[in-house]
Amino acid sequence: MVFSSTLFLFIFLNVVLIVNFLLKELRNIFLLIASLFFYAWGEHALVFIMISSICFNYTFGLLIEHFQNNEQESQTKMMLFAGIAANLSILIYYKYFGFILENISFLGLNFNFNAASIALPVGVSFFTFQNISYLIDVYRKTVKPQKNLVHLGLYISLFPQLIAGPIVRYVDICKEIKHRVITKSLFVEGLIRFIRGMGKKVLIANNLGLIVDKTFAAPTDEIGFVLAWLAIICYSLQIYFDFSGYSDMAIGIGKMLGFNFKENFNYPYIATSVKEFWRRWHISLSTWFRDYLYIPLGGNRKGNFRTYVNLLIVFFITGIWHGASWNFIVWGLFHGTFLLIERNVSFSLPKNLKFLSRIYLLLVVMISWVLFRAETLEYAIGYIKQLFTFAPGTYHYPFVYVNNYSIFILCLGILFATPLRKYLSERFFIPRMNSGVLLTTKFLFYILLFSFSILELSQSTYNPFIYYRF
Repeated sequence: MVFSSTLFLFIFLNVVLIVNFLLKELRNIFLLIASLFFYAWGEHALVFIMISSICFNYTFGLLIEHFQNNEQESQTKMMLFAGIAANLSILIYYKYFGFILENISFLGLNFNFNAASIALPVGVSFFTFQNISYLIDVYRKTVKPQKNLVHLGLYISLFPQLIAGPIVRYVDICKEIKHRVITKSLFVEGLIRFIRGMGKKVLIANNLGLIVDKTFAAPTDEIGFVLAWLAIICYSLQIYFDFSGYSDMAIGIGKMLGFNFKENFNYPYIATSVKEFWRRWHISLSTWFRDYLYIPLGGNRKGNFRTYVNLLIVFFITGIWHGASWNFIVWGLFHGTFLLIERNVSFSLPKNLKFLSRIYLLLVVMISWVLFRAETLEYAIGYIKQLFTFAPGTYHYPFVYVNNYSIFILCLGILFATPLRKYLSERFFIPRMNSGVLLTTKFLFYILLFSFSILELSQSTYNPFIYYRF
């Protein structure tokens, strides 16, 4: 059940919001049941993996505290490592076991096992990282272990951020799990955020995704220079609006339920370096890697060579976290390599040439998205070659989807990927409107945005979600 489905919008979400508002003491029990139902709707029996995850992380959290209180450091570490290993074992088996066997087979070792029979639980990468951060924070004494199984279960399975993040840390919402207040202003803010995210996903990401899918379905030697660039520009916008739109919807639902999730995107395409890009893109993931992997590895405290190794380790794991494929590994190392280059090659451009830094960043990121989108590494290499030739190509079918409407959507995507809209609104429109006119205009705008999104959903069967498989 995805957020942009009519079943979710008109039935599930409405029931959850109404019942959650009416309940007081039983809110957490209800939300836990609703979240498990939400997960089971699409995953069926795999919901028991989620339930098992809740139970053993609850147990390991209590065991870590128990041994800490008895000053048994070795047993405390053993419980931490056992808890992390238990979480990673689920992730490795369901997401990477087939990939591991496939690569072992190249060494001449074959196993009589059908890895394709393993169903990947949706969102397993996200809730695994949340669980690990919880156990580490308990070990570090950043938080107390949760002694209420329902409360911890709600943290792990809370449906707004369950499928594709943002990765929420227990320390950030533990107080709100115990006690939260749903105010009118917070609910309205959440509703607006949800509609905005839905518009990003349905109106921009879905429409641009059609051009992308049709292009990447063709052999690379048939794709011309113009189509290759058009498709990767569209994909760069599609993945941003698909993922940031989902994050907006998750943050919005959270606010309507009384939770405040942290921001996950901050206009990443206006960055001037790869380092800055990762401060703005999928913030919850990049900060997770910083706090739970990069810094524990030594960060930049142990000399340049060790810093470079640590960065490459982080981006290797960042790549493979996204998917069991060499494409993702190369994608991660591609970003890591440019981070190393930026650490060693520094130059300052005058203000009037600052745009060159942004062009550099966009080129690096768009080329990397080819690795991310292509099904195989061979296809990605072939596609990248087409970006730098001037071949006209023989495959033109995706241009069928290029019309006045899609060009308008493309322009909107480029505009909304920058803070220009926000700047113009705050600088010119808001100061010139009184509060009544501003409130009415805002209300009408979001009613229209929601209506157009629903209309788009009703007349199209194309509603993919890129991060669903991660």
